[in-house]
Amino acid sequence: VTRRTAHARSVVVLPKELQDIFTEKDEINGPKGPIVATSIIAGTMAVKNTSNLIPFCHPLPVEKCDLKVRLEKESCSLVIDCIVATDHKTGVEMEALTGASVAALCIYDMCKAMSHNIMITDTRLISKTGGKSDYKSGEN
Repeated sequence: VTRRTAHARSVVVLPKELQDIFTEKDEINGPKGPIVATSIIAGTMAVKNTSNLIPFCHPLPVEKCDLKVRLEKESCSLVIDCIVATDHKTGVEMEALTGASVAALCIYDMCKAMSHNIMITDTRLISKTGGKSDYKSGEN
């Protein structure tokens, strides 16, 4: 049993016409409500339910789930970072990837009434620690 951490990221690229709905606090209020806040809840729920969604993933006691969504105005995109940690005998990469992915899907769902020209891209593992080896991509 060792400390296991994983950091995953997904990017949601929104069409330029949706940039006007961003508020000063980088929240988007759509027809269904606060999009960023709701996506954080969805991603957190997904982390906790990964073993129910992905065959052969073990249920894990998640001790940390930190999901952040930030706006990159230049590219009109939302960058979702999901960091998960536990003390266990198996890693949490799938939990972090599932959390980031579901948060991105939630953003799509909540924005589709305003535009279907939304792209989910670059879902990937940024880093992991613990287990046989650590991993770190070239990005932070």
